[in-house]
Amino acid sequence: MSARPGEGPVTHGSLLRAYLGPQRASVVVMVVLLLVSILLEVAEPRIVAHFIESVRLGAAEGTLVGIALLFLGVAAGRQVGRVVAAYASERVSWTATNAAREDLTAHVLDLDLGFHESRSPGELIERIDGDVNEVAEFFSSLIVHLVGSVLLVLGILTALTVLDWRIGLTFAAITLVGLVALTRVAAIATVKWEDDREQSARFFGYVSESLRATEDLRSAGATGHAMAGFHRRLRAWLPVKVRAETWGSAIWVVLSLVFTAGMAFAFGYAGVFYQNGTVSFSGAYLVVAYATMLTTPIEVLRLQVQKLQQAGAAIRRIAELFGERSTVLDGSRPLPPGALSVRFERVGFEYAGDGGERKTIMEELSFEVPAGQVLGLVGRTGAGKSTIAHLLSRMYDPGRGRVLLGGVDTREATLASLRAQVGLVTQDVQVFDASLRDNLTFFDGAVTDERLLAVLDELELGPWLATLPAGLDSRIAPGTLSAGQAQLLALARVFLRDPGLVILDEPSSRLDLVTEAMVERALDRMLAGRTAIVIAHRLDTILRADRVLVLDGGAVVESGATSDLLGDPGSRLAELHRIGKVLR
Repeated sequence: MSARPGEGPVTHGSLLRAYLGPQRASVVVMVVLLLVSILLEVAEPRIVAHFIESVRLGAAEGTLVGIALLFLGVAAGRQVGRVVAAYASERVSWTATNAAREDLTAHVLDLDLGFHESRSPGELIERIDGDVNEVAEFFSSLIVHLVGSVLLVLGILTALTVLDWRIGLTFAAITLVGLVALTRVAAIATVKWEDDREQSARFFGYVSESLRATEDLRSAGATGHAMAGFHRRLRAWLPVKVRAETWGSAIWVVLSLVFTAGMAFAFGYAGVFYQNGTVSFSGAYLVVAYATMLTTPIEVLRLQVQKLQQAGAAIRRIAELFGERSTVLDGSRPLPPGALSVRFERVGFEYAGDGGERKTIMEELSFEVPAGQVLGLVGRTGAGKSTIAHLLSRMYDPGRGRVLLGGVDTREATLASLRAQVGLVTQDVQVFDASLRDNLTFFDGAVTDERLLAVLDELELGPWLATLPAGLDSRIAPGTLSAGQAQLLALARVFLRDPGLVILDEPSSRLDLVTEAMVERALDRMLAGRTAIVIAHRLDTILRADRVLVLDGGAVVESGATSDLLGDPGSRLAELHRIGKVLR
């Protein structure tokens, strides 16, 4: 069940409509059960009062036993209704929560690379999982606990009003004052809980980054520095957590005052009205009994409002995340099939630095690659090679100028056709904890086993596949594949898509000679009949390129046929070759 809250602002109401709306039948059952259990709970003191009056009037033993059995039946029915309603509430809550988590994950995955580079994976996990878990309390508690308590308070006030309008009016006023004070305190507390959730996301973001860098931290002897950062963030979180808990506890103080005032009036009214004959003895009992009953829903209200403060803070953060919009928008023109030509027309690109200032990567970069040719990109770190790859795969859009694939501006191309027609092979290959089949197909069940086996044979991976215990169903995970196997896995993924443009970020730079030879043969097969852009860190890689661009500072400082540039002693490429600075 997936039903995003829509394009407007995300609020408590929009979340209810989006995720509880599809479960109307279950919600209706919960409400009916809740109303029945509340009516039975309000009726219980009436049955006890009737029993007291029957004893005072000397009713027969059979009558008293019948009243007692009626009370037991009502109490049992109330408990059964509560339990069933609570079960239904949790079921609805988890269904809604999973749908919200699914939508939030899909939304984050749709956002552009700039968004992901500005946030750590740990922070996003805390938002998608931690914040949504907080909202689970909102879904499960709202009806059964919060709404149920409100309805029970209204039922008790009605019962008190039936006894005497002055009693009902007094308790209604006390309850109203308590709820107003509760709302004021809760508004402040919600902001404090929002700060707490933000600190939580920062802390877990740091933990995630530290765990990912474990190897580097240990080899550099920087574990102490990492732990210092860990403790520094915990110390920053502590006062924020204390403030949130303090304001949450303030709600308990407010409701305790309301409860104390209510009980004082209950005893006062019961005593005075019984003495002047306004109410009977059983009526005096009902005043005290109902006043005592008010403590339970009010205490539940206190707990639920405190939970809803946290949920409110989480909802604000979820709304902020849903409010993020990708700068990469879907176009309407599909890319043509087959090998794609590439054209950069006066392309400029910049991004925001850590201090918010804009950093220019390239200005008015222009070059062209005819369909079916291989272009090598060479340059120092920061020259713009990876940016070109990101622009071609449309992880970003250019700030100025145009990038054309097959004559189509990438901003006008449909994202589906661009993802299908542009294949990117990097040095860092993502391996999922899943079967080999799922790792190859990215969980696309439409790809047949025959197609998978043909691709693996073409990449000379058939003997390796034969060693796996369950073949394509064998489970692999990060760390279980060698660097060469991971690179061949990445090539197989691209082979399966059969793209018209392949972008290679030096896929053989970290391989042994035997595996490198396998990868080189696989690349020769892959590039046949396709356009390719090779980001070169070693000279051997660009020998297969028809042309080479030498980049510096986001601009082309040299271009030409590979053989011509290497044969010209004065060329920049030949100089890099001579001094061994075809950079990594």
